[in-house]
Order: sequence, then structure tokens, then C-alpha cells
Amino acid sequence: MDTAPDGSSHGWAEPPGADTTAPDRAGGARSYLRRQPQQRLRTGALALAIIVLLGVVPAVFGLQTLNRDPVFDTLDQLAVPSWAATETVDDVSGSPWCLLDCRLRERTVASERSPEETAQAYEASLRGDGWRPWQVDRCPEQPAKGSYTCWQRDELTLDLWVREPACVPPPVDGEPALVPSPDPSTQAQECTGSLVSVKVRNAIDDDRTRPQPSTDPSLTGEDPFPTLSQDPLGELTPSPS
Repeated sequence: MDTAPDGSSHGWAEPPGADTTAPDRAGGARSYLRRQPQQRLRTGALALAIIVLLGVVPAVFGLQTLNRDPVFDTLDQLAVPSWAATETVDDVSGSPWCLLDCRLRERTVASERSPEETAQAYEASLRGDGWRPWQVDRCPEQPAKGSYTCWQRDELTLDLWVREPACVPPPVDGEPALVPSPDPSTQAQECTGSLVSVKVRNAIDDDRTRPQPSTDPSLTGEDPFPTLSQDPLGELTPSPS
């Protein structure tokens, strides 16, 4: 083998060794393509989770706001003593837009003191909150024991009924209710305080705000079925001879 002046050899040169550290471009491309769908899937799942959070959470709070009738917030603001509102149970029915039945709000409250003192506390609180007494027929619509008064404010009507507690516990697991003790001393210890019921309706849905039918006989008009004489056929007309 000849040697060049510069010390290099002539002839076939040995090919350079393969660089094992260089990346496999074809394999890298395939790996990149495999990762693309997974990244898109993760990105889509994250976007979906954000949309759900942004949509569901406000909807839940919105439904809670709609379910909470603002009239109950007004009743909560009544300045009644704490002993006059020891147990509060709210119930609502009907539609706020009066689609089929208008909204009816009912609240039952237990008081620790007598019905007379409790009624005075609630009536004073109603007056202080802008309610005014409403003298109307059918208040109450049915005879009721205790103190029953009616009130008006803006577009609402309110019925307030304060009476002695029933003192009969509700049935448990289908068993009949317990009969109160006949002993007056025992009954006096167990049946203390009073029970308060509040019913609030829209004035347009309260029948008592509408004109009531009159029973004046002069407005009934002529009797469409007059009384007939004893002989409905009358006298026979003689035939000509």
C-alpha cells in the first residue's frame, strides 16, 4: 500500500463507523405521531372538565336560588323574639309564575310562651315590617281556635294563626299517635308554649281580594220557573155548536 507524502494511505478507505448516538428519525416520527392522539385526548378531557365546572356549578347555585322563595327571607327578617321562633318548618307549593297554581308559602313555628303573648309579638313585628291589618270576610275561612288575623303588604296577603299546641306526637313507623295523658298536671307540663302558622299568598291569587257574589234577592232577577196555577190546563174553551 502506497503512502502519500502527507502520511495518508491510498486505496480503499475504511468506512466511518455508524454513530449510534444519532436518533432514528423514522422511529422518532412514528413515536411523535403515536403521542399526538393521546395529547389531543387529554386536552379534550381537560376542556370538557372546565366546561362542566363552569356550567354545572352556576346552574346548581341558580337552582338553589330559585328554590329559595324570597318571601321566606322576608319572614326571616321579622323582629320576633328568639323564644317565639324555636322550631321553623317551611313548605312551598305552586308555581312562582302562576302557570297552574300560584305560589303558596307556609311556615310553622313553635313558641315557648303562651298564644296571647306570641300573637302580640308577631303582630307587632308585622306592623314594624310594613304589613297592615286586613279586615276581610273569610278570615279565617273556617272557624279556628286561638288568634287568627290577616295582613296585606304590596302584592302579598298573609294569614297569621296562633293557638295552643296540639300536644299529640306524630305516629312513628306507622304506629298510631299516642293519646295525651288525661292527668291535667302532666298535660300542663308537656303542652306548653304555642304553635304559629303563617300562610303567604299572592294577592291576585287570593279569592278574598276579588268581589264576592251578592245574595241580595233584588239581584236575582225574574224567576225563570214561575209557579203554575192549580189547573195547568186552565178552563176548556167551549167548542162552537
